[in-house]
Amino acid sequence: MSDELKIPMLPNPKFSYFLYSNTTPVDSHHVVWRQPLPLSRNYSGKKDGSSISHGDYFGAVRTFLENRGLEILLRAATLQLQQKAKPEDIREIRIRLEKHGEFYHPARIEVPVGQQSIFFVLNVAVSETGIRTIHEEYRNLKRLNDGFPLSFLPQVYGFGQTTTAGKRKISIFLGQWFEGYNEFHISRDMSDHLEKIIVWDDAGRHYFLSTEQQSELYRQAARILAYFYNAETSEQIFAWHHAAGDFIVRIENGLLDLKLITVRRYAPLIQNLNHPENSVKDPEMLLQALLLFFLGLSIRMRLDRLDGVGDITWADCRAVPATLEGFFDGLVLKPQIPELPDAIDQCFGYYLSVCSQEDLFELAKAVVKEFNPRSAETSIVKQHLEAHVESLHRSIELFLHKS
Repeated sequence: MSDELKIPMLPNPKFSYFLYSNTTPVDSHHVVWRQPLPLSRNYSGKKDGSSISHGDYFGAVRTFLENRGLEILLRAATLQLQQKAKPEDIREIRIRLEKHGEFYHPARIEVPVGQQSIFFVLNVAVSETGIRTIHEEYRNLKRLNDGFPLSFLPQVYGFGQTTTAGKRKISIFLGQWFEGYNEFHISRDMSDHLEKIIVWDDAGRHYFLSTEQQSELYRQAARILAYFYNAETSEQIFAWHHAAGDFIVRIENGLLDLKLITVRRYAPLIQNLNHPENSVKDPEMLLQALLLFFLGLSIRMRLDRLDGVGDITWADCRAVPATLEGFFDGLVLKPQIPELPDAIDQCFGYYLSVCSQEDLFELAKAVVKEFNPRSAETSIVKQHLEAHVESLHRSIELFLHKS
């Protein structure tokens, strides 16, 4: 069924609005209602031509849900409830503005149905950058969910557009909300002044991960990214950032489960690797592309902003062996590639075994040349790159010896 079909209106549900938590309701009488929506986490508070008010934001979300969102919402509710949801089941919709990102202002949508509530995320693109990005991201999430059997990404249910009261266009898509999962960042623990990963618990109880949990977090993040890498085309999930909160984590009984909530780009690392004119793919080229992907991933895995909004920071070297292990975990999940003589993890292991530290360093420098030279991240990476490759080479030797 097309996402662009005209959708009937909801049967007059009650709408309520919240800022960041269910304990902060807002309405048209609230002081925030007319204040400009921050354009990012680092927003200065100054109004400019690209900002809209909180009231405009909530009004546009409501308009979308009333005029275009019923069929999307009912389809999503049916999937979550595993039974058919009817229009009369939706009597109330709670809209909670979650945060302000570079691309979107996501809202958590809560819909009470019977004795339970079901939750969705509504990604809302207000800026020109966000609007350019959101349709591609919707397609990427849909494609990867359809093409890969394991579930590490949110399901998406429908895409649409609406306008504010001031006729400003806004793009929106409804997706799966991962209840119980939270954002995390590197933070300084004032008890020992060390930088560690802190989880932003949804209930406001922020807490640091143990050393073992931090390693497991990096392992799972690398596994997810390796799993979605297409070795035959070199297509990769790209432009992800720990600083943007792109990965989220749930912890139950001390065990971690990680999800990736965004796929802004999914594109080849090397153009024409799978060109139709190439009747036989070159195994050497496939493995070299995989190595370049791995090196870039290993570098980006160590980048974050302190507390998500502060200065760029560099994770300690414990992230390196965890990333390596997780990368191979992801490769194990992948199907056999006909052009390779063995499973992809086995072939890549051999390929790594013949790479010297100098080889890795030269390739890593080539990878970093593709980074934005004006980015603060690039300066940090260059400062740490030699030590990173040394740690990586040592981790590879230990990993392959154990294997």
